[in-house]
Amino acid sequence: MSETIFRAVGRAGLMLGAAAMTAGPLAAQTPAANAANADDPGANANLDLPANPDIIGAEPVSQFRGATAIVNGTIITGTDIDQRLALVLAANQNELSAEDQQRLRAQVLRNLIDETLQIQEARASELEVSNSEVEATYNRVAQQNFGMTPSDLDAYLYKVNSSPMSMKQQIRGELSWQRILRRNIAPFINVSEEEVNERLERLKADRGTEEYRLGEIFLSATSETKPEVQRQAQQIMEQLREGGSFVAYARQFSQASTAAVGGDLGWVRLAQLPPELAEAASQMQAGQLVGPVELRGGYSLLYLIDTRKVLMADKGETVLSLKQISISFPEGMSADAASQRANEFAQAVQQIDGCGAAESGAAAIGAQVVSNDNLRVKDLPPQLQETLLALPQGGITQPFGSAAEGVRVLMVCGRTDPAMAGGPTFDELMAQIEDERINKRAQIYLRDLRRDAVIDYN
Repeated sequence: MSETIFRAVGRAGLMLGAAAMTAGPLAAQTPAANAANADDPGANANLDLPANPDIIGAEPVSQFRGATAIVNGTIITGTDIDQRLALVLAANQNELSAEDQQRLRAQVLRNLIDETLQIQEARASELEVSNSEVEATYNRVAQQNFGMTPSDLDAYLYKVNSSPMSMKQQIRGELSWQRILRRNIAPFINVSEEEVNERLERLKADRGTEEYRLGEIFLSATSETKPEVQRQAQQIMEQLREGGSFVAYARQFSQASTAAVGGDLGWVRLAQLPPELAEAASQMQAGQLVGPVELRGGYSLLYLIDTRKVLMADKGETVLSLKQISISFPEGMSADAASQRANEFAQAVQQIDGCGAAESGAAAIGAQVVSNDNLRVKDLPPQLQETLLALPQGGITQPFGSAAEGVRVLMVCGRTDPAMAGGPTFDELMAQIEDERINKRAQIYLRDLRRDAVIDYN
């Protein structure tokens, strides 16, 4: 495209040169000739321009944005980067410094280059994604990911200084890459029945061991780019710790095939992970972030979503029927009086004879009752989970609360234990192994596209 621009400028230059030669006598007019032109209504003298004009107001900002990078002839502008960066900033709960934003811009540019290469490769392979497919996906993302109509999402994107066009281009890149992998890589991935059966046997042998549901943001790096990518990974990690959305950052920055699903690796065992990630995951607690972890070929940021036992029922999925019995303290009650009232309440609730008597027993001591018949254990505060799981039917917790919030107990009135986990089926495990191999090949494929590309930076 730059060559086309230079050719156009060259033609304009030739035309101007020809005009100058044709109008040579006019170009060489003397001051007397110019004065004669003052009688011509169309002459410049009639404009009555001041010699030293004072400009009123601020100088207008140019709307022209030059190319930040040209990828095999496709231009990536500063506006493209600004709008994509705005999507990341909208998902971040804290304002970033100018230096932080500059680092993110560098990563966004790298992602846009990769995205451009993926779209170009799809076009070259006659796998180009149509506008109607992009629109359909955009409409689905608006509803499922944002809970908005497409027009509401349009307005939101403009509000955060991005644009629907920017998000649709990202969708086009993701769909293009998925289509390339399905045709150019997936058909050549072979997983034998013996491999799947062997892994199933290992699963049975590992029964009762920990299984991890992990999110990952993977940033690829070569020996030359490793220092810069490491800095970028550390910067993303800082933003995540300050409240940034892991899913949003994974979609924007991760270079693994799981980027489209927010970096979710699903349920994996340590043996399925690279040794570096396995070591990190084994020391994590649910909800914890770790990274950057150096791997062969790049860096990973890990987020532990949850854990469970292999082929064992997940006790966190136990559904409880609970009754909450509580009292509140009048405003202005002294600490001593509140403490005495709490002790009386604690003794009285222990005398309530099961869930059937909860309402009458609570009324007798001036307490209130709230029932909930569909509470998962994992949705309760962590400090209460083990206590409630250990209680029998009709069991009551120790009182908890404060003078401001009141004091309460929970009574277990029913329990539905989760079904025993059956583990993945043969087909599910085969698909998982195939995905692992496709992901590795995809990284090599993208690396080769980068290596063969002609990229000009401004």
